[in-house]
Amino acid sequence: MQKKVGWLFGALYTISPLIWMLPPMIYRVLNPELGELADEGAYLLMCKEVLPVGMLGLMLGGMVFATSSSVNTTLNISAGVLINDIYKGLFPETSDKKLVKTARIATILLGVLTIIIALLVPLLGGIVEVVMSLAALTGGAMFLPPLWALFSKLQTGKTVLSVTVISLGINAFFKFFAPDLIDLTLGRAMEMGVGMGIPIVLLLGIELYLKYSNSSTSAYDVYETKRQLKVAEPQEAEDGSNNKGTRVIGIGVALTGLLILILSFIGESAQLLVGGMGVSVLVLGLYIIRKTKK
Repeated sequence: MQKKVGWLFGALYTISPLIWMLPPMIYRVLNPELGELADEGAYLLMCKEVLPVGMLGLMLGGMVFATSSSVNTTLNISAGVLINDIYKGLFPETSDKKLVKTARIATILLGVLTIIIALLVPLLGGIVEVVMSLAALTGGAMFLPPLWALFSKLQTGKTVLSVTVISLGINAFFKFFAPDLIDLTLGRAMEMGVGMGIPIVLLLGIELYLKYSNSSTSAYDVYETKRQLKVAEPQEAEDGSNNKGTRVIGIGVALTGLLILILSFIGESAQLLVGGMGVSVLVLGLYIIRKTKK
């Protein structure tokens, strides 16, 4: 099941950039006079041009709820990491009740910080500039070490964390304190190159050192030894929770399709196209609901 989810996730991430980025790119070609931060609203402007009455509101509502859901998930995960991995490590005797209270406070503080950053986005050059700068600073440092560890038997949690922290520190130094030390004439390419190159060099150095150092057994070998000695435990019986979750998703999809179908009768144009899309989504939702009954 996990493998199927992984393949589906990878397939959707392969086609989703085309679905999301093609409309604003087309609108930018049609309206090249967009300047400053106006081009960041190209997707909404494109929706305004082509979507009929009702569908535009549904699209805006979907984008708002999708954004808020993503933000809520990120805030909860971040608060959980801070409490379980940092706060609980510093204060192991803390009761569960106090941990929950502290997690709520952390969520509120992270939310306030998120709002402040969002308000400062226009002053920082727009969301595109902010996202690209954050990707250049943190992308390689955050994702390369764990990905490297997936294919290496020598890396440990300490080495991965060390590379992440050191890379973030070096990238921040070049970005904020000493930008003149690197050739900024190459623009984003050089920024991305530095952000990706530093963790690669550090990981490669650690990999070679651990490979030719026979001082101790690798953490992977220790893990394999413990895994082989461990008695296989019986798997827990499924309680149908996955089936219930799938059914909830099916109901949501079906209701969305029904709403789109209703909007096709309200709009003044493209009724057939909107109605066909609504019927397709409705049938898909009903199919999911029917599959969960088996």
